[in-house]
Amino acid sequence: MLLKVKSLKFLAGRPVAIMNSKTAKRLSIFVGERIRIKDHKEITAIVDLAQGVLKENEIALSKEIFDEMGISEGYAVEVNAAPRPKSAEHILEKLDGKELDYESLYEISEDIVHNALTESEIAYFISGMYFYGMTEKETVSFTKAMVATGKSINIKNAVDKHSIGGIAGNRTTPIVISICASTGLIMPKTSSRAITSAAGTADVMECFTKVDFNSSEIKKIVNKVGACLVWGGALNLAPADDKIIQVERILGLDPEVQLLASILSKKISIGAKKVLIDIPYGKSAKVDKKKAIELSQKFRKIGNLLGIKVKTMLSDGSQPIGNGIGPALEARDVYKILSRAEDKPLDLEKKSLIVAGNMLEMTGKARKGEGQKKALEILDSGKALKKFIEILEAQNGSIKNLAQNIFHENKSFTINAERSGIVREICNKRIASVAFSAGCPADKYAGIFLHIHNGFKVKKGDSLLTIYAETNEKLGFAKKTYFSLNPILIK
Repeated sequence: MLLKVKSLKFLAGRPVAIMNSKTAKRLSIFVGERIRIKDHKEITAIVDLAQGVLKENEIALSKEIFDEMGISEGYAVEVNAAPRPKSAEHILEKLDGKELDYESLYEISEDIVHNALTESEIAYFISGMYFYGMTEKETVSFTKAMVATGKSINIKNAVDKHSIGGIAGNRTTPIVISICASTGLIMPKTSSRAITSAAGTADVMECFTKVDFNSSEIKKIVNKVGACLVWGGALNLAPADDKIIQVERILGLDPEVQLLASILSKKISIGAKKVLIDIPYGKSAKVDKKKAIELSQKFRKIGNLLGIKVKTMLSDGSQPIGNGIGPALEARDVYKILSRAEDKPLDLEKKSLIVAGNMLEMTGKARKGEGQKKALEILDSGKALKKFIEILEAQNGSIKNLAQNIFHENKSFTINAERSGIVREICNKRIASVAFSAGCPADKYAGIFLHIHNGFKVKKGDSLLTIYAETNEKLGFAKKTYFSLNPILIK
């Protein structure tokens, strides 16, 4: 059926079409089903229905479809019901606990990338992985399938690091990259925006510089300064992974096999042959110590099967790391450490030195047992700060970008101790919820500044943390969230 395109100027995050309910009925199409839109290009989209907004000969398309197909309003396109993809059958097989081969996992990945699967079908796939897991062979196949259905940069001699996340603050990456790249290591670091935290590395770096670049631009940056700190979402590296993560966030599920395949597929896509994986563990971290040890073994084994040398380190994830939680506050922590400020957060510096030390030893830039010492020498010498500034300038940024927008315009509220005692626990998940309520990560200058950490002695009335927000409404919401969750335990 030929339908005239109408623009309602909406973004959906994926191809979505809105049809007149009578037109949909004639085509036997229901809400949430697939249609095939065809002109000189063809695209699969998910359908929503409307009454009164569209005429029977019209169809409204999300901006994603306009951009992909290169069409304009008033254009006529052929619209028909799309058949159920074969990959949906493979998803049912996974839900039955069956082992999937590479071809089946490739079909699933390909259809996820091209939006041929609905969010519900992707959710079933995630559920199958969550309940039944995957064999080593499946995990390797799934990782390869995600790489094959995306683009690759393949930078020669690249090395990389990654944390499984889940810890508030913990912004070691810009510090580690600056230290290691100053020794000549090639580190094309592609990072995510926040998923389960108040800020991702890309959100933090955006306070200093542009982070959206294409593959050729990244290669130029790395060729010039030896490293980059960019957002990976625009690069189409293992894009099936990005779409799966979006659904995982809605479900609140994070299957172990997806974590393995997600991280390793991105490393393969940039060409990294040596990778350090940081696995924080603790009461409010993603994993406990037992699970961290198991995950460490799996990362090394799967990495070996994929031709990557993976080194893992287990770290204390029992509390937030650093003082700042939120993009600009974490960016300020990073700069304080690199610039050797007197009030730098010592716990974040210590963690960064451990990670950088492991990287230097792993790559032969330092002798075994001497990596942390060399990393500290590089920090104290100013070489790491110099490299960080080089990276910012190569990405059209500057240290000054952070200073221009500091927190004087923000609303703030300080939480004080209601009793004297010792800080026994700061819950990562609950602290993150308070930061979300304040506007993180979308509001760059929202967040939390921690005045204390576990083991600190406090007196009644002492400052525990300060909440920053950009509106009084968000500040009020964050205060309510704090007092309802009580993320800090003092005894």
